[in-house]
Amino acid sequence: MNDKIRNRFVKGIYVNREYSWLLFDRRVLDQARDLTNPLLERCKFLSIAGSNLDEFFMVRVGSLYNENLSEPEETENKTDLTAAKQLEGICAEVKEFYADRAACWKQLSKELSKNGVRILRAEHFTPRQKEECKAVFMTHVLPLLSLMVLDAKHPLMQFENMKSYMLFDLERDGRRMVGVMAINSALDRLYKIGGGENVRLVPLEELVRAFGHHAFLGYTVNGKMMMRVTRNADFDTDIDDSDLERDFSEIMKKKVESRAKLNVVRLEIDCEDSRLKTFAMKLLKLNPKFCFKDERFFDYKFLFSLDKFLPKERSAPLKYPPFRGAVAKNLTGVPLIDTVFEKDIFLSYPYDAMTPLVNLLEECAADKRVTSIKITIYRLANHSRIAELLCKASENGKQVTVVIELCARFDEENNMYFASKLQEAGCTIIYGMENYKVHSKILSVVLKEADSIRYITHIGTGNYNESTSKQYTDLNIITADRQIGEDAVSFFNNIAICNTDFEYNRLLVAPETLKSGLIALIDGEIEKAKDKKEGFILAKMNSLRDKVIIDKLAEASEAGVKIELIVRGICCLLPEVPKKTENIRVISIVGRFLEHSRVYCFGRGEERKMYISSADLMTRNTDKRVEIAAPVLDNDIAEEILGILELMLADNVKAKKLCADCVYRRVETLGAPVDAQARLLQKND
Repeated sequence: MNDKIRNRFVKGIYVNREYSWLLFDRRVLDQARDLTNPLLERCKFLSIAGSNLDEFFMVRVGSLYNENLSEPEETENKTDLTAAKQLEGICAEVKEFYADRAACWKQLSKELSKNGVRILRAEHFTPRQKEECKAVFMTHVLPLLSLMVLDAKHPLMQFENMKSYMLFDLERDGRRMVGVMAINSALDRLYKIGGGENVRLVPLEELVRAFGHHAFLGYTVNGKMMMRVTRNADFDTDIDDSDLERDFSEIMKKKVESRAKLNVVRLEIDCEDSRLKTFAMKLLKLNPKFCFKDERFFDYKFLFSLDKFLPKERSAPLKYPPFRGAVAKNLTGVPLIDTVFEKDIFLSYPYDAMTPLVNLLEECAADKRVTSIKITIYRLANHSRIAELLCKASENGKQVTVVIELCARFDEENNMYFASKLQEAGCTIIYGMENYKVHSKILSVVLKEADSIRYITHIGTGNYNESTSKQYTDLNIITADRQIGEDAVSFFNNIAICNTDFEYNRLLVAPETLKSGLIALIDGEIEKAKDKKEGFILAKMNSLRDKVIIDKLAEASEAGVKIELIVRGICCLLPEVPKKTENIRVISIVGRFLEHSRVYCFGRGEERKMYISSADLMTRNTDKRVEIAAPVLDNDIAEEILGILELMLADNVKAKKLCADCVYRRVETLGAPVDAQARLLQKND
């Protein structure tokens, strides 16, 4: 990493948000180089790192682009950098990232070749391969390509977001023109050629590079350049809630469609053809520093499909062993409603399957005691059993209310589709609360038995999404606690009337009580330390960015409170700074599963207070979203969660420690290797 770039993004105990995110994506890229991972999984990590960067440009760089236009003198609240300064530093860091990514791909392609999978380059085709590849291009690729020649009679075109194009420097009858070939996203990314034991694959990009010029009959091709643009996807989702004449879903449809026409924030090219690059830069009105070169691929998503070209006996050793989430014996073949009334249920995805929660919802949809089901939805699987059961419950006469967030970035269209289906089934649909995103993960079931009202409440750290529950680590508690049940009912009532000014018995709810509640708990540990008692904080989250909380954690460190933080992604707090944060340790774990759970724990032993939450410690979550943190009341569950966290703190295989110089380093240990995720998998075998 470049020390000059790093120093620009660090000030005192603070790390710039954007730089911290880029450090996270480097940790993902590191997994593509980590030899403890199987080869095909390393290839996937390379692809994920690229997809992460794509989203970073669409969202974060897009946001800074907007800020630089509207408030160019504004500075962010930690390192005092303007949007322009941040963009300048990002571009410098990302250029290094592209170089490192290319080097990583070069190494992976060599290892793939050793394992019998050759990814061919156009310049290395043998005469026989060239002939076969040309036939593939002319038969399977060219018919699906769209062509245009830009001259005085052809208007300049709109380059679509995240779509690849090949530009050609054309000449005919002494006239110079630019040919544009739009590469259809429906085309396969890999084509198998030849026979034999070794697998030879030709990427779509190589076919276009080698034979694309054949599409422009009658022209002389003087040069060519592949390109892809990234457009700003950060649009404003605020609306006037007093406008009763407009359907919010219709507003969102128009806003999502507008992404295709927003400003370009990045140009990727595969070569430095000066004429074509100049043409593209001028057309896009883009600063040259936002142009990046990758001579092979703009994305590596095709790497996810490599195993389909190999027989199972050859691909299996190159992948993680197959795994299915467990279902505890006491949750199989029993009435789950009655089980919850006896004892809280704990599920730790993906080690535990989502099946018990789905089965519980199916029971509730049919049980005559159930009068109402209310749920918050942020992201659903494309084929959602949860959505089906909510429809079934409504059709069975239950009162079903679904708070569905239409502003869940990049899931807006999927959520609009499900909102329509649920509404058709008779569910009451609520599109969030005012201009707050509803990011909470809560399911409330109310049952009536004779004159008695009983409650079942599910609180989770992740979405009601069957697909991601197999890939993300999330914690879930299903409880019949009356006070939590009453809080859940109040929560949905407050959503319905847009009331944020409400205090709950057990739940901490943003934007009103979550941050203040956590700060009060931190203050409690500070008071212990001042009284010469042990103050202790253990927390796990995806991101730490809220300056008020960072400052409070630093205050706790100065008071002598020992603080252990497990932060997967963005961490704007710099630990181990003498006299400031020297009692704070930060580790990040990037592994097979995406660490997604949020846990906040204060104190030890009988005095310990533990919460699971939907919220990261970011200002957008604590101040600008509707989030929930729920106490862990069952001591057995609290001990199990504590065991998971302690195992992660002991990880010395996938964990990296954030040091005072803002560098993530491998955890040093003399003991045996500890891979927390692998241990948890073994535990569930």
